[in-house]
Amino acid sequence: MTAGQNSQVRVVLLGFTVPDDLFDQILGQDAMMPVQTHTFAWALVRSLRAANCPVHLLSTAPVTSWPGNRQLRFRSGTFRQGGVDGQLLGFVNALGLKHVTRFGNVWRQGTRVLREQKADVLLVHGVHSPFLWFGALRGRRLGVRVVPVLTDPPSVVLPTDGRLVRSLRRLDRVLVRAALARCSGVIALTEALAEDFAPDLPRLVMEGIFDPVGTGSGATDRATPAPATREVVYAGGLSRAYGVDRLVEAFRGLPAPDLRLRVYGRGELEQWLREQAAVDPRIAPPELLPRETLLPRLARAAVLVNPRPVGQDFVRWSFPSKLIEYLSTGVPVVTTRLPGIPGDYAPWLVLADTDTAEGLREAVDRALRLPSEERVRIGLGGADFVRETRGAAAQGRRMRDFLAARLGPRAEVPARRVTAVPTEPSRSR
Repeated sequence: MTAGQNSQVRVVLLGFTVPDDLFDQILGQDAMMPVQTHTFAWALVRSLRAANCPVHLLSTAPVTSWPGNRQLRFRSGTFRQGGVDGQLLGFVNALGLKHVTRFGNVWRQGTRVLREQKADVLLVHGVHSPFLWFGALRGRRLGVRVVPVLTDPPSVVLPTDGRLVRSLRRLDRVLVRAALARCSGVIALTEALAEDFAPDLPRLVMEGIFDPVGTGSGATDRATPAPATREVVYAGGLSRAYGVDRLVEAFRGLPAPDLRLRVYGRGELEQWLREQAAVDPRIAPPELLPRETLLPRLARAAVLVNPRPVGQDFVRWSFPSKLIEYLSTGVPVVTTRLPGIPGDYAPWLVLADTDTAEGLREAVDRALRLPSEERVRIGLGGADFVRETRGAAAQGRRMRDFLAARLGPRAEVPARRVTAVPTEPSRSR
């Protein structure tokens, strides 16, 4: 089978694609908020199915270790959602035991699933060492090509980690690198992720998927926002690492009385943001909303902002998935100049010259002053862009062709790297 053939590739997706009811339970009890993991995982499924690839799921709950999540035992089971069958992998949610029990369960249950499904490809979502080593040891033995989807660097050491946790994370990173070297290729969120952690493997760079499920009508054909006030909106993690404090400072420097700042999400700055709202009536207290409620709020904004600072170590490996969701609304989008943003996004973004509060303020003000015709051109053009080039059908075809190309005769050490470049959209402005 060669790339470009319209043939089925039977995929088993190993990762964190859990049913919505379990995910809602996790949100209610976990210290973290893995919304993007859940959204991206199901977008992967829908994209592969749109490309005529049968998909079966091997999934585990995306939770932080105890005590971040106080449920110690997660049980195995089966589920079905959206016409897709899945197997839940149980585990003990404690440091160290989580990896051991996940590996034991995926070895036992995953082996059976790969055989029953006659899988061509084991697609591994994330850099979770138990899953990567299951693929490296068992998948290859069964004649299944193993292709990880790299969305983050492995085992990032956090400032709050103790000595033991830091040591375990360093060990895990070594294990991840060794497992990746045994795979058939990688799908990576950014070029830097593939280059730094799987430099010798064929690669498909795919920074995200526009998934219309739950987005409603999306972009609207309007020259000005509907509310009497003009809303500057941010949605995501409420932390300094994501630049939320700089966004608040930038907003305070915009004097117009009809402006409102709204932030949606959860994080370390929640209480600080409530304090800012108490002293400035133009700043609304933070809210955490379900996706189906959040998206209409984004669509009525005057400007959507991604204020993430560019100087942090992890930034070169990341693509802010919120940019795809922002652009799909048809609202002008302000963002800092992150290195992981592909160049073909630039015509549809208002780029801040610097990631400082002053730079953000100037860019937001520039977006607010756009003539109505330019707002429509940028807003609706950006929505059209993500639908045509990053939609489920387009990304599904790219994944199918890349995976199909891995099914040729296996080379123990891949001879070259392949970077897939997205096609230009065919659209009228």
